[in-house]
Amino acid sequence: MKTLIIIPSRLSATRLPGKPLLKINGLSIISHVFKKAEETNIGEVFVATQDQAIIDDVKKNGGQAILTNKNHKTGTDRINEAIQKLGRTDVELVMNLQGDEPLMNVADIQKLHAQMVKTKFELGTLASNIIDQESYDNLDVVKVITKESLDNSQFPEAINFARKLNDKPKNIYKHLGIYCYRLNTLEKFVSFNQSVNEIKYKLEQLRALDNEIKINVAFAESSPIGVDTKEDFVAIKKIMEYKSKWIKYIFKELLEHIHT
Repeated sequence: MKTLIIIPSRLSATRLPGKPLLKINGLSIISHVFKKAEETNIGEVFVATQDQAIIDDVKKNGGQAILTNKNHKTGTDRINEAIQKLGRTDVELVMNLQGDEPLMNVADIQKLHAQMVKTKFELGTLASNIIDQESYDNLDVVKVITKESLDNSQFPEAINFARKLNDKPKNIYKHLGIYCYRLNTLEKFVSFNQSVNEIKYKLEQLRALDNEIKINVAFAESSPIGVDTKEDFVAIKKIMEYKSKWIKYIFKELLEHIHT
């Protein structure tokens, strides 16, 4: 089953402008993300962007990128244009990864893809456990409510997505903004105008639910931090720099052990 991974990205983020090109360990955030996407071995990876600077950075670091229109209201709409420009007629699944999450878990992405391959569902996404009250109360943490409980073997349908809930319903999880579409579902999604709920709550996945496109949810073992603010960037930079130093240390120790 032919799959493409497309990562929408733009420089004009409201809270942290220019974040795709901020560097960690000498590499931009967007280039970290496409390299992580390549690790999944699911399919070809492309970055879709309206900014030539992102195109140049991705290509300089060995990736593929497509220049898109500046007027897209959502990342999904941008992805659809990229698919059209590529002219691929043999694609069955399209993965949408967030361009500001360099710590995303490869195994979780592979799990979502595997669920979509073995089922006939239209659209899949990921969610993880909500670990504390602070996350539950945080309006930047999007929640998903599912019909059944979520675990490694289940792929239940989403009932709703929300930023704020007045109570705690059963089967509520932290939504991760990673999607896998059947190509015809992607085309159907972008054919609809933005829905009232999508605009009101600033959640594009509500356009799908409002137009009776079902979304199924796979369980993610990890819950990566996205780079939304300067504080997020500082935190992720520290984590990734520490990991890099640790890997270099282990590699050095192994080499010394081999030569002794």
